[in-house]
Amino acid sequence: MIKCPLCNTPNSSEYVEGNRNRLFKQCSNCLLLFAKYLPLPNEEKARYLEHQNSMSNKGYVQFLLETANKALPYLSKEMQGLDYGCGPTPTLSVLLNQMGYQCNNYDPYFFPELPKESFDFIFASECFEHFFAPAIDMLKIKQVLKPNGILVISTDKWDSITDFKHWHYTTDITHVSIYHSQTFRYIAQTFGFDIIENGKSRITILKNH
Repeated sequence: MIKCPLCNTPNSSEYVEGNRNRLFKQCSNCLLLFAKYLPLPNEEKARYLEHQNSMSNKGYVQFLLETANKALPYLSKEMQGLDYGCGPTPTLSVLLNQMGYQCNNYDPYFFPELPKESFDFIFASECFEHFFAPAIDMLKIKQVLKPNGILVISTDKWDSITDFKHWHYTTDITHVSIYHSQTFRYIAQTFGFDIIENGKSRITILKNH
């Protein structure tokens, strides 16, 4: 029996095959798809350093702006924010600062000091899929998010197991936790959030209790 790293449910089902023969287990409870094999720390960090994610990458900036603009109706410029999983070259926080919003950075490899203060909003852009133990990261996020704080998540969601094998998103060895809309309903209920937005879009917005 292999336990789900999010809800701890024992799962005995067969593995689901992703792209490049990567194997994932589908949780019968929360529908998280989690990888059988996890990359070593040096492999994971090396993969992140390959990303061309910076202010000079216009496509990446536009991608982040789509996420930011979706969240702006729920934010105010008096709020303090955090980019959780910012990577080696913080970009989202720079964009938000340019727009008049204050945003700090955290990343377990590149900005490893999780701030001790709490925040009014947290962006987790393209990092949930990298969580080896999503339940632990959710507790860390809860620890630094104020009551009524906004959590903005950007991660592609799976919808059909039939198409999973050919989905490019499963190619990356650092994509080890793949979420379904039902997974985020479980997260909201278990960790104390209200759902603001949780459709098929990659963007999910939750409000802390």
